[in-house]
Amino acid sequence: MSRFVWFGLFAAIVLVIACFYPWVTIPAKNIVVSGVDSTGTAFGKPGYLNFVLSALFALFLVVAKDWTRKAALFAAAFNLAWSVRNFLIISICHGGVCPERQPAFYVVLVAAFCMLLAVMLTKTKVKQVQETE
Repeated sequence: MSRFVWFGLFAAIVLVIACFYPWVTIPAKNIVVSGVDSTGTAFGKPGYLNFVLSALFALFLVVAKDWTRKAALFAAAFNLAWSVRNFLIISICHGGVCPERQPAFYVVLVAAFCMLLAVMLTKTKVKQVQETE
């Protein structure tokens, strides 16, 4: 395995761990929102899709086939899109109350971007196609 595969796996693990830490705090309502606990809000559990996508990404990245690299690229891109969506929706001000972003929220974004970068930089073996006349 190349170093970018290990880098991608490390980024996926960091992303999963960051989902358990607080993402935002809403001091006016005394609410702490993380990826797995958003009690008191209507956000649901946004970190669970990150878990599923990170697991699929890790599985596809470890298996060294051409189609698994493409599937890992899709999983990483969707994970990044989901993380950006969470960042935009959860950290927006509602009714004059603005939540305070915590460092783990930024770690989720950076880890998702690193996953995408790792799969794009991983080398794949290209088969030579011979032309027949």
